[in-house]
Parts: sequence; C-alpha cells; structure tokens
Amino acid sequence: MKRYVVEKGSLHVRRLLRRYAVISSTMFHVEMASALRRRKEEGAVSSATLKRLADRVRSDAASWRLVAVVDEVLALARDRVLEHPLRSLDAIHLASAELLRREGIALPFVTADVRQGAAARAVGLDVIDAVAHRATSPGP
Repeated sequence: MKRYVVEKGSLHVRRLLRRYAVISSTMFHVEMASALRRRKEEGAVSSATLKRLADRVRSDAASWRLVAVVDEVLALARDRVLEHPLRSLDAIHLASAELLRREGIALPFVTADVRQGAAARAVGLDVIDAVAHRATSPGP
C-alpha cells in the first residue's frame, strides 16, 4: 500500500521497490483491493483515485512474481498462525516467502507490521521494517 498511497514509510518503500524484485502472494490483489476500498470509505481517496490506483496495481503486478496460494502455502500459513499472533493474510504472505526461500530465492521480507516482522524473523527471514527503515536479521 505504501507504494500507492502516501503514508509513513512510503518513500522508504518506494526506494526498496527500485532496489529489489517484487515477490508476493496472489492474495496481494485481494488485500490491496480491500485496503484501497477502506481508504475510500475513510475519505482518504476519491472514487476516481480508487479506480486509478486499482488499475496501477494491476499494471504493476503484471511484472511481479506472485506465489500461488496452494495447499502447501495454506498449511504453512496455518502453522504460523498457531505459532504467532498473525492475521490470516499476513500468515499467507509469510508462508509464501518461506516457500520461496526453500526454493533458493532469498529476498528481504518487507513489512510495516510488527507482529508479521517478528514472525518472519522467528522463521529465519531477513526483515526490513518499512516504517523504521532498518533491516534485522533472523533471531537465534
């Protein structure tokens, strides 16, 4: 969301997106649509802006690698929810990143969510805090 709407951490995230490839879960589309709709309901964006941003998200995502939410991702996400205080979609994004790492693709996990960042570090991912502008390595 920080790529599309100006909020705390937006500039930092935009810089990161120029530096790293974008990989996310296919759930990204649902999550972004929900976040954009919330901002419209809160009065932060107009209907025209909502449509323009949704179109831009679709266009940008065409060049990203999106991980399909398959049974293996869901099983791992379920395990992460049982181990950490995560929301469902946050757990799916985390599980997607873990599976990519198992395939040998190791990019930093960028998140502004404290709980998701802690869970990502706990499973051995390098985390970049999208708000605090710092990277942290996995815990012991």
